[in-house]
Amino acid sequence: MRWDRGIEVGHIFKLGTKYSKAMGANYLDEQGKERIIVMGTYGIGVGRTVAAAIEQSYDENGIIFPMPIAPFQVLILPVNAKIDLLRESAEQLYQELIDKEIEVLLDDREESPGVKFKDADLIGIPLRLTLGEKNLKKGLVEIKKRRTGEILLVKKEEVVSQIKEIIDQEVRKVTPNLS
Repeated sequence: MRWDRGIEVGHIFKLGTKYSKAMGANYLDEQGKERIIVMGTYGIGVGRTVAAAIEQSYDENGIIFPMPIAPFQVLILPVNAKIDLLRESAEQLYQELIDKEIEVLLDDREESPGVKFKDADLIGIPLRLTLGEKNLKKGLVEIKKRRTGEILLVKKEEVVSQIKEIIDQEVRKVTPNLS
């Protein structure tokens, strides 16, 4: 016998006529005869859905959220929030993304880059924008796709449009009927 792991994300229960009898909930059938409604109930567990997604999408570094259910679509990570150029650029990108209705989290903690990178992978936000001093002085921002690990260096002024394009592509992958 083969056993597979699973998780319940929803359920349906047949309640029968216990409650409909008590409420006098009836209907007329095709012949016009009064009948008691047979009741049921269902539930979809939002928390269970998230747990199921995590169970299906993770690696040794942590969660890899699918774009449509991620708590945030983008994480902005200035390598050193004490450096004015990095902090101000991060705040500017944060506001630009918010203005485009992109769900974004700014990691402005005064932690080491290693801690911030590890935490970023652990929480599984699909896209990470890394602002480092060397790249930013060249006008570049790093975009990392959490699922594939692919890293793109993008001109700072093109970051928001590039992020929007990536998000649209990711959402279309899981919801192909949307145009």
